[in-house]
Amino acid sequence: MTKRKKKRFPISLWVSILFFLLVLLSFPQWISYFYPQPQRDIVFDTAYENKVDPYLVFAIIRAESKYQPAARSPVGARGLMQIMPETAAWIAEQKGLGQFDPEQLNDPSLNISFGCWYLNSLNQEFEDELPLVIAAYNAGRGKVKEWQVQGIWDGDAEKLDKIPFEETRNYVRNVLKNYEAYRAIYQ
Repeated sequence: MTKRKKKRFPISLWVSILFFLLVLLSFPQWISYFYPQPQRDIVFDTAYENKVDPYLVFAIIRAESKYQPAARSPVGARGLMQIMPETAAWIAEQKGLGQFDPEQLNDPSLNISFGCWYLNSLNQEFEDELPLVIAAYNAGRGKVKEWQVQGIWDGDAEKLDKIPFEETRNYVRNVLKNYEAYRAIYQ
């Protein structure tokens, strides 16, 4: 009579299982490093106040400034949401805020407030069609309306290649990717 040996799992299999479980259990923690929520309370409060998805706001902040409150683009856009001073002055006027100093755009609270207000305005104009809203945030509402009227691009996310500005094309792709990542991680 022969004794049957018990089969053992190889150590490498145990290590693999342990590693898989560790990654699985810590997924939200380590992935949030790449998709943080800076100024979380301000973003959520202001987004809800303006009827804007906060994850879209984070997606735009990630694409625009990489979370740097004092970011400034070569063309002059400022702050977390990279708002042009002229646009900010118009927003301040629309909101009845009186005197506006472009340096205020470095204040995360004001920048996010203006950015959310502007996104709400674009949502209303473009009937919540996300690709159109994102394109208008980058290229301007006038350009996007022009593309629609001329039949260049209708806002279909499957036809982003029809956007005539390469920067805007890449921007819309990037923000949509960021938005989907934020929703997958945090919702």
